Parts: sequence; structure tokens; C-alpha cells
Amino acid sequence: MNVTTETCLLCGCIVHRSGSYGQPSIEGRSHASAHHFVAERFFGRSANRPGELREALPLSETYRVFEGTAGVFCYECHEELLHNPILLPDDIAKLRQCFVQKGITETEKTNDRILAARRVALLHEVIQRGISSMQNDSKNLQ
Repeated sequence: MNVTTETCLLCGCIVHRSGSYGQPSIEGRSHASAHHFVAERFFGRSANRPGELREALPLSETYRVFEGTAGVFCYECHEELLHNPILLPDDIAKLRQCFVQKGITETEKTNDRILAARRVALLHEVIQRGISSMQNDSKNLQ
């Protein structure tokens, strides 16, 4: 019999699908969990509010091709890392400055959500650049 072992896409630990999700134990921390690459709410849907549609963000094709797709993560990486990134006050101030420089701030919300979509894209770019920078630093140190 061919049994496939699932692993977390981030930390690489072996995940399982038996009980104990989120329990303060090794078993709870290694429970498999699916995470959408692009949040369903960006497409106007939410699993928390089934059947209730909201206005979708006007996302570029870069993000729309991932609609409905998810990866497998352990509880720790999914719930504690991906859902709760740490952004300290100085990080927020610097990110806001990036928004100001790109002209994607607003004093009052408008009917369209283009500025929100552009902020999502810019935050993704910040993450991509940070990852690239870290990878380049690692190469330079070896």
C-alpha cells in the first residue's frame, strides 16, 4: 500500500489529520490545516459567512489565478504565523510611508476598492522583496 506523508509547506514537519487540532501538544501543533494563498474574502466570499457575498477586491491576474487554491500547513505555521504576522509600530509607520509614496492612502473610503487592492499588492511586494533580500544575504554569507 502506498501511503503519502503530508508535510507543512513552511516548516516541513509531518502533519496528520486525526483529532487534537490546535491543542497545546505536539499532536495539536502538527495537525494539518489548509490555508488559502489568497484570502477568500478578497473574492467576495467567506467560509465564516456562507452564502453572504461581499464586494470583491479588484485584484490583478497575479492573484486571481490562485482563487480557491490552498496549501497544507501545520497548526503552528497556519494559525500562529500566517494568520498573526508581527508588525510592530515602527513597521506600520514605515509601511504607511510606502503607501503614501505610492499614493494609495485615503482619508475617506470610496465606493470602489482599488486603493485597498493596491495596498494588498504592495504588502505582497514588500514580503517578496524581504524574502529575496534574505535569500541574497544567505548566498553572500556562504
